[in-house]
Amino acid sequence: MKVDKHLFQALAQFWNPAYSYFTFRKVDLVPTVEEYMALRQCSKVQV
Repeated sequence: MKVDKHLFQALAQFWNPAYSYFTFRKVDLVPTVEEYMALRQCSKVQV
């Protein structure tokens, strides 16, 4: 899977690791199970 580096960096700025969702000002976006699994499988996200 090809990952857009700039998009990935932008999304990382809005990721809330304490609650595992994205926060854009006062709006919380909870990823679906499929989106969460795609993020977990990305080698750049894995620790």
